[in-house]
Amino acid sequence: MTQPFRGTYDQLPELAIRQQHIVDVARFQASLYGYDLVSTPIFEYAEVFSRSLGETSDVVSKEMFVFEDRHGDKLVLRPEGTAGIMRAILSNKLAHHLPQKYFYAGPMFRYERPQKGRYRQFHQIGVEFIGESASGSDVEVIALAHDVLEKLGVGQKVELQINSLGDQESRQAYRDVLVTYFSDLKDHLSEDSQRRLDKNPLRILDSKDEGDRVLVEKAPNLKDYLNGASQDFFGEVLDGLAVLKIPYVLNPHLVRGLDYYCHTAFEFVTDSLGAHSAVLAGGRYDSLAQMMGHKDPIPSIGWASGIERLNLMCEQEAPVTRPVSMILIGPQAETQGLVIAQWLRREGIKVVLSHQGSLKSRMKYANRIHAHQAIILGDTELEKHTAIVKCLDTGAQQEVALSQLINCLKSSS
Repeated sequence: MTQPFRGTYDQLPELAIRQQHIVDVARFQASLYGYDLVSTPIFEYAEVFSRSLGETSDVVSKEMFVFEDRHGDKLVLRPEGTAGIMRAILSNKLAHHLPQKYFYAGPMFRYERPQKGRYRQFHQIGVEFIGESASGSDVEVIALAHDVLEKLGVGQKVELQINSLGDQESRQAYRDVLVTYFSDLKDHLSEDSQRRLDKNPLRILDSKDEGDRVLVEKAPNLKDYLNGASQDFFGEVLDGLAVLKIPYVLNPHLVRGLDYYCHTAFEFVTDSLGAHSAVLAGGRYDSLAQMMGHKDPIPSIGWASGIERLNLMCEQEAPVTRPVSMILIGPQAETQGLVIAQWLRREGIKVVLSHQGSLKSRMKYANRIHAHQAIILGDTELEKHTAIVKCLDTGAQQEVALSQLINCLKSSS
């Protein structure tokens, strides 16, 4: 087989550099807010996700890569990051050492139809603020997302949409109203929404089916069923965003697709990818720990963003350190050149050695790797303790004493 599996792709150097730049920018911004880097396994026991995401979610019912190991244990390639991080909190007995603030990046897996910016193996950045119930943590997490998008140069291409799902009491009251409303229209619902009607009617609000969307537009509004505590909490979040001058749009149909969400739900959406779609999304998930078997709720909030979709939006080039190409000619230069190259690298200079081929072909290679300088070192130069340094942007060259080589390269970089 010479082709990658459908829905996967190779990250060759240029793409890998761009995507790593996205990770680096996000990780640095997260560190300014006190978020520490974590990493969890790319596969987990299936129940980590089936219990937390909900059996009726598209992720669990349609999109998970599920397999059995040699002992018959049912495993899943992780489809998202939050459940695995909460599992890590519980497994490592960190529930008594809260709050914890985490940043993560890595591959996720979902069996869905590949399309622009969406793959079966895709990559995400994300943050989780675990163990904090104050509305200020919601504001902080959204502000961090806003900062990341701004630093990546896509802030003007996105719109923050936000909604409140309320607390459990509010959602139950709203659920009863929704069931009554959609039950009268059941024959007009899509097959998926009919299935959700009994198990999780709020999911119908998130349906992408065109027929469902028409019915959703006329459905009762969630905000009309929020109790006083939920209204106050959401008001505090919106006030915090206003203080930080982060613009937002209220979207009453924004519910997010997983069972563990409550209170604040938000998405940064864009039209720049050809369709109105989310590039970063998150929300509060106070009940996740209990859904995973913990005796007490652990209030938490977080978000995740697809690196591939961010990359499609980013116009700015990732910063690249151009190398120095060292061309070694002659047996003595071949040996001594290795020592000189190591010396330069230890001084922070990126050096690519070139050992074979004619001088012309090696100069072509230096240009192909976008080197800014070429160091030509032959046995003749070694005898004089010098090297020829050629600027590949201007064509100018000079003979430089080896003792001055580092100063020469750093001054011209």
